[in-house]
Amino acid sequence: QVQLVESGGGLVQPGGSLRLSCIVSGFILEYSGIGWFRQARGKEQEFVASINWTGGSIYYADSVKGRFTISRDNAKNTMYLQMNSLKPEDTGVYYCAASQWPTPENPGFPYEYNTWGQGTQVTVSS
Repeated sequence: QVQLVESGGGLVQPGGSLRLSCIVSGFILEYSGIGWFRQARGKEQEFVASINWTGGSIYYADSVKGRFTISRDNAKNTMYLQMNSLKPEDTGVYYCAASQWPTPENPGFPYEYNTWGQGTQVTVSS
């Protein structure tokens, strides 16, 4: 059974950090492009970050550039999102996703990904 399970979300004060993890089971992550998306309450889902199978192509949304870092550990079949200097506007449900393509042509778009996690809540508030 193919499954992506996120963890690491929670409540953090502005300026704080969180590290999200996404453990993959049921398929080998090594040959897949991966991404993180988020959705705030009442808003549309938005792209956060992506990394292709080699790690040679990495993209970030402008809103998180310089603060978030996407990474992958193929040996552990796991992807990560390190989030620093968190802001209240980073609040939302964060989803990890895996693509059937090693290097998605348009990694910022959800249609490039065919397997999704259930989401983990991140709340940035004082």
